[in-house]
Amino acid sequence: MRNSARTAAALLAGALTTGLAVVNAGPAHAADPTGMTSGFYTDPGNSALGWANANPGDGRAAAIRSSIGNTPAARWFGNWSGDIGAAAGAYVGRADSVDKLPLLVAYNIPDRDICAGHSGGGAGSRAAYDSWIAAFASGIGSRPALVVLEPDALGHESCMTSAQVAERNAMLRNAIAQFKAKAPNTWVYLDAGNPGWIGASAMAQQLAAAGVGGAHGFSLNVSNYFTTDQNTSYGNAVNSALSSFGYTKPFVVDTSRNGNGSNGEWCNPAGRRIGTPTRRGGGAEMLLWIKIPGESDGNCGIGNGSSAGQFLPEAGYKMIYGY
Repeated sequence: MRNSARTAAALLAGALTTGLAVVNAGPAHAADPTGMTSGFYTDPGNSALGWANANPGDGRAAAIRSSIGNTPAARWFGNWSGDIGAAAGAYVGRADSVDKLPLLVAYNIPDRDICAGHSGGGAGSRAAYDSWIAAFASGIGSRPALVVLEPDALGHESCMTSAQVAERNAMLRNAIAQFKAKAPNTWVYLDAGNPGWIGASAMAQQLAAAGVGGAHGFSLNVSNYFTTDQNTSYGNAVNSALSSFGYTKPFVVDTSRNGNGSNGEWCNPAGRRIGTPTRRGGGAEMLLWIKIPGESDGNCGIGNGSSAGQFLPEAGYKMIYGY
């Protein structure tokens, strides 16, 4: 690939120049993928652009295209993705061909969304998941990428038995190891919920048990609404607690829908607004659009009658303007 010739020294210099180097970040996981590309990748197949392209005469289409569809955001991969190695490989290959950095979400842990159930499913067994995640990492290969690993997986431990928690932690540790071995230019962020869910000290313990020491960092606020300041404070508190394990970690914040903050509801609440577009810095290592604004959280709230992931144009349109 075009970037494979860059030396480790050059990558380190780039990280220091852009301010992305993090002190006490724990064991090195990968070269800096943010220094290997010219910016973040916008998925031309994202749901907002798909709706706008299919409805060019709709009065909402132009705003949805410009304010949502054209903003770099994540693509989620799960049991709907077919051959995961081919799917992930094709996606990062398209990003690499235009010298952009793709953001991917791995969302296929067994008993996914075990507490809420709106996005239930996942791999049918530990063995199936281990095979799936290994193929995911192999599909990315040496190309640069960012991966958010299993949103909500740790947050839902309260709905699991101790045996289930232990098995889930083993799967997450293995997933991190697979990316380290097979996708050396990928930064993996193990999901750590949001500020309104689990206390920072308890989350640090859960992150450590799930192997965050081997990952690049952790992610916050995925598919939620808490402000960037709230997430930054929480992430710093998690790191303060993680320091007792001998390391701290960079973290990223999902800002896609946090422009008006949270009203205490998580499932398709009204009156929310898009937040800061995907960028480096901003209080965290990066602010990222991980959830596409306008995509339903499930059959709830203003998305009554919808299914998780379905694009709701009116919800997206109102989120642009905050009403």
